[in-house]
Amino acid sequence: MLSTVFSSAVVGIDAYPVEVEVDISSGIPAFNIVGLPDTACRESADRVRSAIKNSGLSFPSKKITVNLAPADIKKEGSGFDLAIAIGLLVANESIPAEQVKGKVFCGELSLDGRVRGIPGVLPRAALLAEEGSDEVLIVPAVNAKEALCVKGIHVYACKTLSGVIGFLKGDREVTKTSGSVVVSPEKKESQFEHLDFSDIKGQHHAKRALEVAAAGGHNVIMIGPPGAGKTMLAKRFPSILSDFSQEEAIETTKIHSVAGLLTQKAALLEYRPFRDPHHTISNVAMIGGGKYPKPGEVSLAHHGVLFLDELAEFNRNVLEVLRQPLEEGRVTISRAASTLTFPARFMLVAATNPCPCGYFSDPKKECNCTPIQVKKYMSKISGPLLDRIDIQLEVPCLKVNEITGKSGGETSDMIRARVEKARLFQRARYCHEKIASNAELEAHQVEKYCRVSPEAEKLLKMAIQTLGFSARAYHKSLKVARTIADLEESELINAEHVSEAIHYRSLDRSVA
Repeated sequence: MLSTVFSSAVVGIDAYPVEVEVDISSGIPAFNIVGLPDTACRESADRVRSAIKNSGLSFPSKKITVNLAPADIKKEGSGFDLAIAIGLLVANESIPAEQVKGKVFCGELSLDGRVRGIPGVLPRAALLAEEGSDEVLIVPAVNAKEALCVKGIHVYACKTLSGVIGFLKGDREVTKTSGSVVVSPEKKESQFEHLDFSDIKGQHHAKRALEVAAAGGHNVIMIGPPGAGKTMLAKRFPSILSDFSQEEAIETTKIHSVAGLLTQKAALLEYRPFRDPHHTISNVAMIGGGKYPKPGEVSLAHHGVLFLDELAEFNRNVLEVLRQPLEEGRVTISRAASTLTFPARFMLVAATNPCPCGYFSDPKKECNCTPIQVKKYMSKISGPLLDRIDIQLEVPCLKVNEITGKSGGETSDMIRARVEKARLFQRARYCHEKIASNAELEAHQVEKYCRVSPEAEKLLKMAIQTLGFSARAYHKSLKVARTIADLEESELINAEHVSEAIHYRSLDRSVA
């Protein structure tokens, strides 16, 4: 007998429907899975056989063929186990065929019949919502909260195969988690909860620049000697970021779900991601990839922060692959098997020493590096990459009275309040655009939304003529000036806003 049940699979961060066709026929007993399954998917045969037997059901001693359609797309992982088991039981007439209509099955089976969690449940739930389907999504109990983050779908959570069978036969109910319910992120303690900007003494210029960066979503690089507070500033940067919107949280959580990084208790990511890879990271780990492409650090930092400490210590090839995501907010990975595009709209926060010893241009300590060593060290940060960083800061060493002083200045909550207000202005301004912050403005949008006063326009022309600003640097300065004006609740960009923005473009000349 032939049966068909429905499941789904994930490619990139999006899901697509999969028909699981199961045929039981006479012949030499065998269990074959076709439709381009990977190793984990082929091993479903052994898991399904043991799960059915250990659930107290009979397993047919016949020739079993399972087809995962569409058959021309590679199927990965163990998420089809539950659908294959249900399809086999329908084909064996242990479950009425009409009972599986309008239901989508996802989950991995253990040998004793328990249903284990799988990655990528959120994209599967989003697929049903996009299609406007009334189908019921049956998922492992540990993934139920994740599925419920999507509006307009019905989710049932199951713990065992026998529980699913009982539900389909009407003998018992599996846990009904809800229909059409959105789970909002719960504000639990973040790993950065105890880090506050008031801990940082001095560096008022750097704090102000990071406030501007957080308010407009701009990229930042900090250059200074060891102990100046660059890493300390970067670690506290998440404490002044604006809160997730529901759409941003779902989009970012989809990436982490596909990567298998969500904990069992998590529904949505509660805070903007903060990724800080070590400088020995490879190209593939940074940008994403593999035989079957998976998201890398730039995508895992989507709508959050990618912190690169000791930037000049990174392999130059790794830094150069950042150009496309910094400019376009996405990364396209092409392999022989597939071509996928992952979102990568993140804020880059980078920190580096100016030379191998770290004390080049430090007035207190003598630098032991030769000019050639300094040039070679900083040459890893190419001009095109530096040109894509909106805010460039020199972070000098602290003075004695700053080190011994008791007050660190404003708290993160005070700064975040101003950042939130500036973000609200931007959301209202760009409500009809597909952007949410000033850093995302395209060239034609810069001309539309960045209105400058005559005095500010003169300053910009002077910067192009005397400082050698490129067209990109000109637009970056305008975007930063737009953010500074938003912090002051000004619709018009004035000369003082442009002056501060130009001041943040000084490093690309000094390290050139």
